[in-house]
Amino acid sequence: MTTASTEPSAPTLSRRLLGVELLVVLGLSLGASGVAALISFAGSLTAPVALGKQVASLNASAAPGRPWLDLAWQLYYIARGLMPVVLVGYLLVREGTSLRVLGFDLTRKLSDLGRGALVAAAIGGSGLVLYLAAQAGGANLTVAPSGLPDVWWRIPVLILSAWQNAVLEEVVVLGYLLRRVRQLGWGWPAAIAASSVLRGSYHLYQGVGGLVGNMVMGVVFCLLYRRWGRVMPLVAAHGLIDTVAFVGYALLAGHVSWLPTP
Repeated sequence: MTTASTEPSAPTLSRRLLGVELLVVLGLSLGASGVAALISFAGSLTAPVALGKQVASLNASAAPGRPWLDLAWQLYYIARGLMPVVLVGYLLVREGTSLRVLGFDLTRKLSDLGRGALVAAAIGGSGLVLYLAAQAGGANLTVAPSGLPDVWWRIPVLILSAWQNAVLEEVVVLGYLLRRVRQLGWGWPAAIAASSVLRGSYHLYQGVGGLVGNMVMGVVFCLLYRRWGRVMPLVAAHGLIDTVAFVGYALLAGHVSWLPTP
């Protein structure tokens, strides 16, 4: 004798709950970073020092002079930075699907990496030119991508940090955000604008160049995601761009004349 399953089905969320969910996820992650970047930029604008002479530090040391404690803090920050991705994965499972619906998986490793490398080559070079021009013109702070001590774990931590940024931003701001706003009935132009403005907003602490450059990058990434239906090529592109920026700065700062340093 068989009995009907009493297993509850996945809940269907109303548009209102979907909107609240989206605001909560962004409020716990990159939306909050956008607000912090706006406050930081306001502080930079009102400081007595010109923007071009101010410094935006990334991957700073958390315990100067204490490398093992510093390493523990760096690994903690990287792991904590991935928690919004875990939250998004959980919410998608509650929806009855998974992160695979965003194309976040390893089923097409070579093609994803190849596409990502091509995108990184195209965007990375133009982004560097834009940054140098904005910084020279006084519209951007001097960005110092690494403030870590010269110890054995510096390069591995910078690489981990780069890929943590890539996974966080592309899963939340690209895949998840676009999925939710489309479920809310937004058209593609509005969805792309929302994702791109958000991406630019949390880079505003760097200055106008960081805002504009990342908004343009956001539009390109949204269009490619719409075409490919996968975030993984864009995760790869972002990870490669940040790896080159972080590690390149650590190796070149003070040794080449064209790279602005504090």
